Amino acid sequence: MTNIAISGCNGKMGKIIYNCICERDDCQVIAGIDINTDQYADFPVVSKPSALPVKPDVIIDFSHPSTLDSLIEYALTNNVAVVFATTGYSEEQISKIKAAGEQIPVFFTFNLSLGINLLVELAKKATAFLGGQFDIEIIEKHHNQKIDAPSGTAIMLADAINSVLDDSYHYMYDRHSQRKKRDKKEIGIHAVRGGTIVGEHEVIFAGHDEVITLSHSATSKEVFAVGSVNAAVFLKGKSAGLYSMSDLL
Repeated sequence: MTNIAISGCNGKMGKIIYNCICERDDCQVIAGIDINTDQYADFPVVSKPSALPVKPDVIIDFSHPSTLDSLIEYALTNNVAVVFATTGYSEEQISKIKAAGEQIPVFFTFNLSLGINLLVELAKKATAFLGGQFDIEIIEKHHNQKIDAPSGTAIMLADAINSVLDDSYHYMYDRHSQRKKRDKKEIGIHAVRGGTIVGEHEVIFAGHDEVITLSHSATSKEVFAVGSVNAAVFLKGKSAGLYSMSDLL
């Protein structure tokens, strides 16, 4: 049995994660962390990690980047594994997450969807065949409440593609400030925000007289919740290290 604490338990994703865990028999929620300490289930809710009344095996964090330091401090002090599922981290914060993985088990990915991670692998394979001959553009679409842009998943896709190209390409975010022809060694990244779009990502390979498009669409946030719970169960008992979906798969 994996004992889990949910950071951001009173948010939309936190409650979806709780419902996912309730449907399983290999894990349970023993505590929650949230600035809103209202209790809606049979586990205690505290405002900060240091106030947790019991030590969990794993913390699933679906809260906000501002909570990162307190989570890492608690996890390192108490040797607790963490699944970081929040988006919008700065480069400095990502470095802190990776450094924590040197001392505790850390699961970190920009997207916990199985389908998205398959899309990453397909994009890498397509790049190996088409790179240098086709222009590459990434379009991501999300709901109008999402704060960060472009999405972490779009960056993950771009980084995966660029790794096949020996990291020789640069990223172009939109084009409103550019009045010149497209550079051959660039990956265009574009963000759309509107309505209640859960998450859509397209990778476009545009060549001479032909276009190849790889795409993924999430119709519910539950796919990310399921992924985070799978990651938490996977992480229990693991040695210190930085783990991702490729390890889980």
